[in-house]
Amino acid sequence: MRLSRRALLRTGAAALATPAIGTLGAPPQGALAQGALAQERTWRHGLSLFGDLKYPEGFKNFDYVNVSAPKAGAARLNAFGTFDNFNMVPGGVKGSLAAGINQLYDTLMAPALDEVSTEYGLLAESVSHPDDHSSVTYRLRAEAKWHDGKPVTVDDVIFSLDAFKKNHPQYSAYYRHVVKAEKTGERDITFTFDAPGNRELPQIVGQLNVIPKHFWEGTDANGRKRDVSATTLEPPLGGGAYKIKSFVAGRSITYERVKDYWGKDLPVNVGRDNFDELRYEYFRDFTVALEAFKADQTDWRSENSAKNWATAYDFPAVRDKRVVLEEFPINSSGVMQAFVFNSRRDKFKDARVRRAFNFAFDFEEMNKQIFFGQYKRIASYFEGVELAARDLPQGQELAILETVRDKVPPEVFTQPFTNPVGGNEDAVRTNLREGVRLLREAGWEIRNRRLTNVKTNEPMVVEFLLSSPDSVRFVEPYKPNLDRLGITVNMRIADDAQYENRLRQWDYDVITSVWGQSLSPGNEQRGYWGTEAADRAGSRNFAGIKNPAVDALIDRVIFAKNRDELVAATKAMDRVLLWNHYVVPQWTYGKVRSARWNRFSRPDPMPKYGFSAFPTIWWWDREKAEKAGNRS
Repeated sequence: MRLSRRALLRTGAAALATPAIGTLGAPPQGALAQGALAQERTWRHGLSLFGDLKYPEGFKNFDYVNVSAPKAGAARLNAFGTFDNFNMVPGGVKGSLAAGINQLYDTLMAPALDEVSTEYGLLAESVSHPDDHSSVTYRLRAEAKWHDGKPVTVDDVIFSLDAFKKNHPQYSAYYRHVVKAEKTGERDITFTFDAPGNRELPQIVGQLNVIPKHFWEGTDANGRKRDVSATTLEPPLGGGAYKIKSFVAGRSITYERVKDYWGKDLPVNVGRDNFDELRYEYFRDFTVALEAFKADQTDWRSENSAKNWATAYDFPAVRDKRVVLEEFPINSSGVMQAFVFNSRRDKFKDARVRRAFNFAFDFEEMNKQIFFGQYKRIASYFEGVELAARDLPQGQELAILETVRDKVPPEVFTQPFTNPVGGNEDAVRTNLREGVRLLREAGWEIRNRRLTNVKTNEPMVVEFLLSSPDSVRFVEPYKPNLDRLGITVNMRIADDAQYENRLRQWDYDVITSVWGQSLSPGNEQRGYWGTEAADRAGSRNFAGIKNPAVDALIDRVIFAKNRDELVAATKAMDRVLLWNHYVVPQWTYGKVRSARWNRFSRPDPMPKYGFSAFPTIWWWDREKAEKAGNRS
């Protein structure tokens, strides 16, 4: 299951789950039968993919929140790049969407940060689906309303689904299995799916951000008709816990808490959204952002640089405890971060060529020289969680792999996947010799010190497309070993707009990308590695993977009937992806490194699957703020 937009806002993860628990009254008169057979509806207050829900019907709040947290203060966060759009529908496809904009909206369901793959009612008071998961019906809360006081309606939900499907390629793919959405009661909406058996679809629908139809079909202050498919800097009407207070286009945006927010006392909302204001300051340079934090211009910083973490936080405010450094374990998701080959290009179609690049990558020396030894090498598309393939396949995983044996590399069955190990000159020479052998087998040889295709006489020239100048620091150390293989390496730094446009057009040789993975992968895997997504603009199949074995294993993941089958199918898919060498895996840390001005407090203990969860469940601590001093 993909990390939902609201789940990301809450800094939690998409969850693990199955139909669960508790009824909320009798089914409505005239309820439509769904699924293969007509059946009486069972209404639930939440959904879980493969297990029971932790919180029963009628629960008051999540265990991890402070129900007495004060509603006060402001939190200042940083964002990078720029923004020119407040409209979520084409956001990420057109223009640059403002940070935090999804705080204006609610979803049908909300995740818990101390469970895996569970959702509880937010806009929806209850949910029902047949045993075969061929549809799902949500019943909206009668009290749900927009900031202008108008009620949230079934028409708003249908309008939202249609808008995202028509105007956003990624969400069009994400919701493509929803073939119909219709009003089936005064506050009931039924989503019908294209096939039964996909257990995740009811929860995917629950992650839908609902936007107001009457606003987007109306006119602005100048009498111009609004366009839900276009970018805009007109503050949109919302219905969530925050609304836009002020902004400077491209530079900053401030949200204010809605004092009469209709959903503030719901069990999923108690103890969260505690700040009166959330302010995002934009920076184009990471170094400038760090200096702004040190100068008390922002309150919170997540540090992604090992060098900075090791060297940049020795300043007076840290030494006298006015700034707190803290690491939070990442328990809710796995990760693949890698150099990604565009296999749509002829020079990368042969897996042996791609594997040779891995033999040229000396992670161990790079980790020592520029990462202060903080990282470990990634060896799975699900690094850090139980879904990662390890050792040799056995049991149910082996049985699943047998169904695609004729379509996968033989090493899948005979060797655990491992990355080459460097760290000294002897190891590097051995690895480069293996790289030369693989390239020769694939039809490349060195002529006049340049790697050349034997058939076409074309030299191997590779451009690394970079989204930030900071990325140069880890491509530069890679370049000398590629040079020793005769590969000409160029680096191109693109601004945000250029970079996104080139990705959409598949106009690159090698990029760096990160795929976050939840504990319950599902339909989003088609968008990551599926054949259909390889040619769909806006998908995250950056490698251009078109592999029937991968497609078959994705289906096994999506249609898994229990947790054990899901884990086995995911491990099988992971193993096949690894042995096709679509990427050169990079590195991971396994924790969120954070620095904050000591003006805030948080629950203790923190929810297991919530990362830092800042600012969602934190609160302003007046006593600490007085000790930390006045803001600059």
